[in-house]
Amino acid sequence: MRAVLTRVSSASVTVDGVLTGQIGRGFLILLGIGPEDTEVQCDKLCKKLLSLRIFTDENGKMNLGLEDVGGSVLVVSQFTLYGSCKKGRRPDFFGAAGPEKAIPLYERFLKKCEEAGYPPQHGIFGADMKVTSVNDGPVTLVVDTSDL
Repeated sequence: MRAVLTRVSSASVTVDGVLTGQIGRGFLILLGIGPEDTEVQCDKLCKKLLSLRIFTDENGKMNLGLEDVGGSVLVVSQFTLYGSCKKGRRPDFFGAAGPEKAIPLYERFLKKCEEAGYPPQHGIFGADMKVTSVNDGPVTLVVDTSDL
């Protein structure tokens, strides 16, 4: 699994002009799922992301986590995180898991966020979504389960 996590002041996602998720201060997580990903990796990635201390404390150090700042989570499925640009000018997405594999892991990730005390706002899997965010810092991290 791959995630792009951005510390945000606010973020939202709409589908067909309808707001499906919105947060204030917190994490915008773009989540990609590969064909070999497992529930164990999903759980590990969720735990890692939610425990990151990337908010600044009174000394300007990144030392505070979501709980410390009363933050929220917005999760958006993003199969293009598995895009390959090795050949030509048009990326291929053969590295992304198909819906039969990705949907259950995406839903598990959402459930794990909720169980951890961060009921996630979210988009709609597979939909054409419009995501807006006010990046804070900016602080953006790419986390891949192969590195955990």
